[in-house]
Amino acid sequence: MRRILFGLAVLGAVLVPGLGSAHPVPGAANCPIFPSNNPWNQRVDQLPVASDSARLIAVIGAGTPVHPDFGTVWDGAPNGIPITIVSSRTPRVHVSFDYSDESDHAAYPIPRHPKIEGGPNGTGDRHVILLDRSNCRDYELFDARPVRGGWHAGSGAIFNLGSNHLRPAGWTSADAAGLPILPGLARYDEVARGSIDHALRFTAPCTSARYLYPARHFAATGGGSCPPMGLRVRLKAGIDISRLPYQARIVAQALKRYGMILADNGSPWYISGAPDGRWSDSALHLLNELHGSDFEVVDTSSLPHPSP
Repeated sequence: MRRILFGLAVLGAVLVPGLGSAHPVPGAANCPIFPSNNPWNQRVDQLPVASDSARLIAVIGAGTPVHPDFGTVWDGAPNGIPITIVSSRTPRVHVSFDYSDESDHAAYPIPRHPKIEGGPNGTGDRHVILLDRSNCRDYELFDARPVRGGWHAGSGAIFNLGSNHLRPAGWTSADAAGLPILPGLARYDEVARGSIDHALRFTAPCTSARYLYPARHFAATGGGSCPPMGLRVRLKAGIDISRLPYQARIVAQALKRYGMILADNGSPWYISGAPDGRWSDSALHLLNELHGSDFEVVDTSSLPHPSP
């Protein structure tokens, strides 16, 4: 993952679609995962298909299978992007940044042993997601690691979970699209309840030098034919998901109703989630029966831009 250039947001008219209400994270039951009218919580199953849908799907990979980039354990570490619940009692720590001018500078609530993507010795994106249940703030870090006197990260962002406030135009976050990561994760507790009521986060192998609302930043890895950050896709309504096992079927149903948002550069159709020992890796693996050609790009120009 990396962020290189800036772009211009694309604005749209106002049309209120169906709204969801993402389930709070266990351990932070008093904290909403953004307001119900937040873009992550807006259903898109009734919105029109984008005119360039087929071309963009082909660029990402029409014949490539979906890959759940989460589960139990992979390569000796929890598989996915973990969430650490913290509180007002958690020590606040100084964090320095590589992308300092686009990071939120504050004391971050980092416990002695926070959960790190890939584990403490991981060499990947090393995301750290800190959900402060005391004030309902989401602290997110990219490429985070402890150093003498505190922590260092590539970038960091802080989100008020009760607000629709976006990052400044052109700013990154802990994600290349300048978006929060937390609301785009598939979580086991949601599947156990029977529904995922929000969009999911996914990656694509090339992205262009522009972004769509609600994304705020781009990290171009290709030319203008590549999709923009913030692209919203959904599983086509006619795709039969009834034969998928329960856990995979709940994820697929969310992909029909809420779709997924392009948030980072990476492998095609990799869907993000939080690790959990109760996932069935074999069931999730059957999501690879879905391919890029089973998806369509959503025309989100009519999505409302709710006030902060």
